[in-house]
Amino acid sequence: MSNTGLMYRTLLVVALTIASVVFLLPTLVQPLPSWLSFLNGKKVSLGLDLQGGTHLVLTVDIDQAVINSLEVNAEELRRELRKGGVKSPKVERVGQSALAVTVPADARDKLAEMVGQSFPNFKLDTAETVDGTLVQRLVLLPEEVRRIKQVAVDQSLETIRNRVDQFGVSEPIIQRQGDRDILIQLPGIDDPGRAKELIGKTAVLSFKLVRDVNPEPYAKGEQPMPAGTQVLYELSKASSGERRKGQPLVVESSTLMTGDVVSDARVRPGDLPNSRIVALDLNARGARLFEEITAANVNRRLAIILDDTVYSAPVIKERIPGGRAVISGSFTSDEARDLSIVLRTGALPAPVSVAEERTVGPTLGADSIHSGIQSFVVGGALVVLFMIVYYRFAGLLADLALVWNVLFMLAALAALGATLTLPGIAGIVLTLGMAVDANVLINERIREELRLGKSPRAAIEAGYDHALPSILDTHITTFLSGLILFQFGSGPIKGFAVTLCIGLVSSLFTAFVGTRLIWDFLLSRRRLQTVSI
Repeated sequence: MSNTGLMYRTLLVVALTIASVVFLLPTLVQPLPSWLSFLNGKKVSLGLDLQGGTHLVLTVDIDQAVINSLEVNAEELRRELRKGGVKSPKVERVGQSALAVTVPADARDKLAEMVGQSFPNFKLDTAETVDGTLVQRLVLLPEEVRRIKQVAVDQSLETIRNRVDQFGVSEPIIQRQGDRDILIQLPGIDDPGRAKELIGKTAVLSFKLVRDVNPEPYAKGEQPMPAGTQVLYELSKASSGERRKGQPLVVESSTLMTGDVVSDARVRPGDLPNSRIVALDLNARGARLFEEITAANVNRRLAIILDDTVYSAPVIKERIPGGRAVISGSFTSDEARDLSIVLRTGALPAPVSVAEERTVGPTLGADSIHSGIQSFVVGGALVVLFMIVYYRFAGLLADLALVWNVLFMLAALAALGATLTLPGIAGIVLTLGMAVDANVLINERIREELRLGKSPRAAIEAGYDHALPSILDTHITTFLSGLILFQFGSGPIKGFAVTLCIGLVSSLFTAFVGTRLIWDFLLSRRRLQTVSI
């Protein structure tokens, strides 16, 4: 081996060792010195089973998802009938899976044609004609009902995952459980109430016009509601910061625009000190709709409604082009950030409820960590002693490779911001065993070559060369198994797979670069006359 090659490998090992120590500093030292501020957030976090956290099981209201779909189809069918020239069409939801369409009797054929072409998920059911008016019942197909329920859970799962990711929880477990339940585990969360509110917020955003009438008689039930209206309440905040119902407003029931046109939501400073607003960017369709709505309703109030609560109801002063809107409400930074998250990630397709909530304390985790460290120290000490006694100096190099391996693995986990769980610890222990096994194979090969009478240099080179194929075979096949576990496994299995794959790469490096470097250094200095093995 040339001196240049030896120098490059030495620099590589030294650089990786120093980098590993630096990346582990945020995990071991808090607070960090200012010159290491770029590493904030890059540390090994402990999972729910090691540090405690929040365990939630949410149930998706899949029946409401079907109802929501019916409401959307009713509005769409009503709009299409008007475009088709049908006068005064009336479309109402009937029960859990049907619509009742009221049109002039001479529009029967046009209705049937429109349903067949644009609404193939419905079938024409019973029809009744009274005084020149046709009442046609449309029933949602059973397979469409099943699809809506399936999509509702899948979409809720993805939306919740996006929200949790933006909330900043490392390595959460989010997976489907049964037909309508979603399991969520949030390790180390210090505000489970806020997390639960953020995750479970339906976040149905809508824009509706406010009627210019006195809302008090309608809110108190003293007068019947005008047709096509409803009473909603503005968001108010008490002096303690608690949110509560504010003034009632009479708003029109028809929705002018929904949250599906929001392309982005960002937090901005508000007019009041320490307050925040949420600025919305609308997509092309939303920008066009918003411009049309504001142009047609100048001097009227437009209510911005989230989950049946009016967050703001500004007066439209003029046509507003450009596709931008603002939600105000004297938000704190956390409230505005949470609202922007749910608007960016989209609304849940159906309400969710907490079926199970459990807070896992850190006591169990502390016991697990203590037991894990104890077993690691005892087992590691026995392995180190055995390698030194059985292989002498070569065993000492194998122990050094083991230390390198642990250092590189933990540094890689820290650099990835990974979360360490009990299955992850199992992956580390398994790869340490494979690392020891790799060094045992190399040492046994070197012994065989020495028994054949080869020189120390030839024996060491042949030992490494002959051990390489079998070690590569075991490591590559195990690495591929780890990739499959990561791809198809759930949270704990992924944690095991991550540490396993990282450990296998580290094991190969330390066995064939780290220990080989020391042997080559000794040989290059002509200090090695015999091999202590």
